[in-house]
Amino acid sequence: MASTFAVIYTYTDDTALREATRPSHRDYLRGLADEGALLVAGAWAPAEAPGGLLIFRADDKAAVQAIVDKDPYTTAGVVANSEIREWAPPLGPVAAQLNGE
Repeated sequence: MASTFAVIYTYTDDTALREATRPSHRDYLRGLADEGALLVAGAWAPAEAPGGLLIFRADDKAAVQAIVDKDPYTTAGVVANSEIREWAPPLGPVAAQLNGE
């Protein structure tokens, strides 16, 4: 049964590399969204430290790690650090869907 995972990216300060890699990163994520693996993704607001949040549905943390490892942002060196956490929110209008109910 699939679970929900939050991935937190921290980007390097190399803005030029990030901008150059963004189109392939977004194409990659679009494909994952089309498959139903990626639920939502986006960068932090400009006032925040560079990075982003991605929410996935996957069988396990290893499957999410494999997705992160193939992300063009990871392979190009845009991602300085990534953190994967299983997430099971109990409240809110989309909590049931995120928990596979």
